Amino acid sequence: MNCTNQFCQTELPESAKYCSNCGGKIIINPFDIETVHVEGGTFTMGATPEQESDCYENEKPAHQVTVGSYNIGKYPIMQAQWEAVMGDNPSQFKGGSLPVENVSWYDALYFIEKLNEKTGKTYRLPAEAEWEYAARGGSKSMGYRFSGSNNLDDVAWFDGNSRGMTHPAGTKQPNELGIYDMSGNLEEWCYDRYDRYNSNAPTYPNDVGFDSNRVLRGGGWRSYASQCRVSFRFFHPRNNCYSSIGFRVVLPDLS
Repeated sequence: MNCTNQFCQTELPESAKYCSNCGGKIIINPFDIETVHVEGGTFTMGATPEQESDCYENEKPAHQVTVGSYNIGKYPIMQAQWEAVMGDNPSQFKGGSLPVENVSWYDALYFIEKLNEKTGKTYRLPAEAEWEYAARGGSKSMGYRFSGSNNLDDVAWFDGNSRGMTHPAGTKQPNELGIYDMSGNLEEWCYDRYDRYNSNAPTYPNDVGFDSNRVLRGGGWRSYASQCRVSFRFFHPRNNCYSSIGFRVVLPDLS
C-alpha cells in the first residue's frame, strides 16, 4: 500500500502502522478514536507567569477552574476518520493521517453526531477549560509555555517550520499526558461561546447567550509562536471554515 498523504505516497508494507517517510499514522479502524484519560483537578487558566509578556487582554485575569475527569483525543480528527463518517473530505491539504481542516463549528458538531450514531458513544467537542487543562498537561503539568515544551519546534508545526501546510498528526513530540498537536498544526474548535474572562467566570462550558462566535484554541500551521501558547485564545463565527482550523473530540469519563 502507499501512504495516503498527498505529498508523500511512500510505498509501505501492509502491516505498517506509521509511514516510514513522513511519520503519518496509518488509520486501520477510522471509528476507533484514540483518547487519553485526563484526571480532573483544579488549575489556573489564562495568563500565568510562564506565558510572559505575549499574553493578550482576553487571556486575563488568570483564574482558577476545576474540571472533572474526561478522555480527550490523542490526536486531532484526521481525514481518514472524517471520510469514513461523512463520505467526503473538505480539506485543502489531502492525506489520510493529516488533520481534517476547512470545517466549521457546525461541521464539527455534525461529524460528532454521526460518529456517535455509528459507534454508540457520546463524543463531544471539548469545553475551553478542558482543552487548556489538557494542553497544560493536566495533573502532570510541568508548567511549559507550549503544550509539552518550552521549545516550540519540538512540539508544533507553526509558521516557522510548517512550509505553508499541515503535517501528519502526531509527528512532533507529545505533551506530558501523551497528547499531540495541541500547540500547532491546526487551531481547534471548542464548544464554548467566546467571551472575556472575568472574576465571575461561568462554569464550563460557557454557552450563555446567542453570540455566534465560538472559541478556537491551539496554534496552527500559519500561526506565530506567540499564538501557539497554551493560554492563547481566539474566536470565529460558528459557520467559518479555513484550512487552518480543525478539531479534536472529548469522551466523557463514565467510571
